[in-house]
Amino acid sequence: MTRLRSIRAAATALVTAAASAGLLMTSGGAAHAAAPTPLPAHVFAPYFEAYNGDSPAQLASASGNKYLTMAFIQADTKGSCTPYWDGDTSTPIASSTFGSDISAIQAGGGDVIPSFGGYAADDGGTDIADSCTDVSQIAAAYEKVITTYNVSRIDLDTEDNSLTNTAGIDRRNKAIKEVEDWATANNRTVQFSYTLPTTTSGLASSGLAVLKNAVSNGARVDVVNIMTFDYYDGATHEMANDTESAASGLVGQLASLYPTKTQAQLWAMVGVTEMPGIDDYGAAETFTTADAATVENWAVSKGISTLSFWALQRDNGGCPGTGGSDTCSGISQDQWYFSHTFEPFTSGGGVTPPPVGNDFSVSASPSSGSVAPGGTATATIGTAVTSGSAQSVALTASGAPAGVTVSLSPTSVTAGGSSTLTATVGSSAAAGSYPITVTGTAASGSHSATYTLTVTGSGPGSGSLANGGFESGTSPWTCASGSTVVSTPVHSGSHALQVTPTSSTTGECDQSVTLKPNTSYTLTGWVQGSYAYIGVSGGATASTWTNSSGWTKLTVPFTTGSSGTVTVYVHGWYGQGNVYADDFTLG
Repeated sequence: MTRLRSIRAAATALVTAAASAGLLMTSGGAAHAAAPTPLPAHVFAPYFEAYNGDSPAQLASASGNKYLTMAFIQADTKGSCTPYWDGDTSTPIASSTFGSDISAIQAGGGDVIPSFGGYAADDGGTDIADSCTDVSQIAAAYEKVITTYNVSRIDLDTEDNSLTNTAGIDRRNKAIKEVEDWATANNRTVQFSYTLPTTTSGLASSGLAVLKNAVSNGARVDVVNIMTFDYYDGATHEMANDTESAASGLVGQLASLYPTKTQAQLWAMVGVTEMPGIDDYGAAETFTTADAATVENWAVSKGISTLSFWALQRDNGGCPGTGGSDTCSGISQDQWYFSHTFEPFTSGGGVTPPPVGNDFSVSASPSSGSVAPGGTATATIGTAVTSGSAQSVALTASGAPAGVTVSLSPTSVTAGGSSTLTATVGSSAAAGSYPITVTGTAASGSHSATYTLTVTGSGPGSGSLANGGFESGTSPWTCASGSTVVSTPVHSGSHALQVTPTSSTTGECDQSVTLKPNTSYTLTGWVQGSYAYIGVSGGATASTWTNSSGWTKLTVPFTTGSSGTVTVYVHGWYGQGNVYADDFTLG
């Protein structure tokens, strides 16, 4: 998948063989379980690093993922036709390797997608289609994985040298055709996905050549899964935007290969794999938590087939500032944030519905409003029963800036009822856009909705930060509990901001600013302390950080989106001590 895939872990303990009931015989005499349930039409299946000793069933359960893409399968040596997990002869394709884990995932209504290849195999010639020169044995390797684990899709991660190995490309696609014919003869549903590197405007010529060869061999490719990271083009990327442009370019390329397909059918062939946080290239290619929500919403709207990321073991914030790690994202995030954001994407046939319990939703209508100092704005906070029976929901609002009072009437409703939010803006309130979070809490848990209040007038709305030197307190900055203004240390003037992280928070302070749309700016701030971060989110995404015992100047260049609105922030890191900030400017 990336340049880190050459790492190989020690062999894990063998697991118990899977259940043996309901076996059929393939045309080649191999026993396998009854044909599996096809994957959902739209499936989120993050990559699971199969080489590091983790249990896929345990991590799937912990993260809430029903589907996993398991990486990687390859030959142990160049020239071999025998597949192994990570090319390790101690982890063969057998029920004793991952069999009980995969059966447990399937019993819970999910499934796995075994993936052949990966960067290490493609670089070293041990991808099965590059290594083995017999098409029938390559097809047999694919069939062995399908029948051993009773799965309905095989992923082929093809990159690096495999993209220029024309003989291997041709063998791979001929083997796909053989397997598809075998599946038809045995009344099985089998899909193939190609995972390929991409540019921000679609596949490079090498990736496109792989698909052209598939067409010429009559091999059906069900999903073209583009890796929307590791562009290595020297540019600073807005990763969500580049995902959308790369996929749009891919659809145009697919249209030329499959001229009889409709636009909807072409989009239904698209898969997207992100790399949460800082990828192998570095901070210029950072997929943020805000990007995740943007991509999930976009993926639903386009009706793409598959959403994924590399890799499940990275879905945590345990290594701030570190790029390309196999064990953490390198950014500030909650454990399993990206999994939980992408999981709702899974839909369509094949999904086992969860047990029905009481649950509800919260919404704001309208979702935003503008008001001048001295005025008021209102919105309806609606609730709805999403499963089970109606229950009592307590409502609270948070995030109001200094000079603004937000009230809810009533403060408790039965799910299905509504409340009125009233924002009263005082004459001293600073201009800017402020997210007001309305949280509903019931016996089943909590849900929230955001109402964005824009205070009109001069100040941030006209394109500048207000109170960047913190000389007048924290307003209009919105800060986590514990953060405050201090008189020492300061960079200039009489005051600076003290950000106070805890073991569970980063102490973040935010200010929403409306700038000119589609315009380049530079955020500048002075900070000191351990893991001092500054950056922007929302309509643009960029950040930087430092460890410093003295005042250090940080600069963050960024370009606004179509709305021009961004959120400027500063924060520290969990339990790492106070961070001090002063003299923030935008230019």
